[in-house]
Amino acid sequence: MTQLIHPNSPLAQTRRTGGVRTARSRRPLSDADQSVLRQVLEGKYEYTASEVFELPPDEAQRVVFEEPEPIPQPDTSWYHPVMDNLSPDRTLKNAGSVLLSAKQERVLFRQYNYCRLRVCELKSTLKTQPEIDTDLARQLLEWHRKAELYRDQIARINLALVLAMAKRTRLNEMDFADMISEGNMALLRAIDKFDAERGFKFSTYACRAILKAFSRAGIKFTKHRKMFPAEFDPKLERSDYMQTKRADHEDDCVSELADIIRSNRADLSDVEVAVVKHRFALQRDAEGQETKTLTLEQVGRIIGVTKERVRQIQNKALDKIRLTLEDDFLA
Repeated sequence: MTQLIHPNSPLAQTRRTGGVRTARSRRPLSDADQSVLRQVLEGKYEYTASEVFELPPDEAQRVVFEEPEPIPQPDTSWYHPVMDNLSPDRTLKNAGSVLLSAKQERVLFRQYNYCRLRVCELKSTLKTQPEIDTDLARQLLEWHRKAELYRDQIARINLALVLAMAKRTRLNEMDFADMISEGNMALLRAIDKFDAERGFKFSTYACRAILKAFSRAGIKFTKHRKMFPAEFDPKLERSDYMQTKRADHEDDCVSELADIIRSNRADLSDVEVAVVKHRFALQRDAEGQETKTLTLEQVGRIIGVTKERVRQIQNKALDKIRLTLEDDFLA
């Protein structure tokens, strides 16, 4: 006989604060079970009808769960939703997917919908009670978990459909991972809505549902882009630390070079100083602005030698400066 909780008991207080109302039993429901139970009771729960479900409960359950042949479990270790291309030995044809016959598919969907039928029946019964019978609540949770397991099995068997449809209808505006996410949600909705009793294959129904989901997502994404236009800037995707550090290092080197030229610590001749200043723009004009870098030929015209001779003078001066920098570093 079901016992009701006292209005002043802790369970009744839990009910008033939003908890699941459960009748007193030897082993009360855990917090996790109460959360799942609350979601099932408050949410929308449907099933697809079948002629087998009209049989007496015991006979219907026996017919539904006596499998003529075992249904293999799918291998989804190949599934990488963010990868555009699978390796040649892991294509969609040999990626470990399970191909079910029409009979196996009908059996699997019938088992899934029968579990959902039992959840709907128990849900209707519990909603009419002033207090929830814990035993009935556990039965509801058990059938709900079975339904989720069957749904997960069907989804894993048909994961390859999402990748196949995503590769067929590539939307340049959308990211590939976003398309896969939309396709997976469409696949789950298709599992809930599919009626296997009509004799069609699930892949026919699911592929159309996935393609429609891609189309809706593309339209939504396009509208969003029109409302909030923004161009992609690769510079915002990476740090400028290395560029800043390199620029600071170059500034330090230029300052050190200018100091060496100014103090002539490298014992450069007047011609070498002139060549280095013109070649690396180390001098300023009458207005105090930095001059432009001159070519070898332009420097040669100024000092009256060939550009090849300017190159030799420049290299000799740079060798002296390099030795001076090394001596300063080792000092």
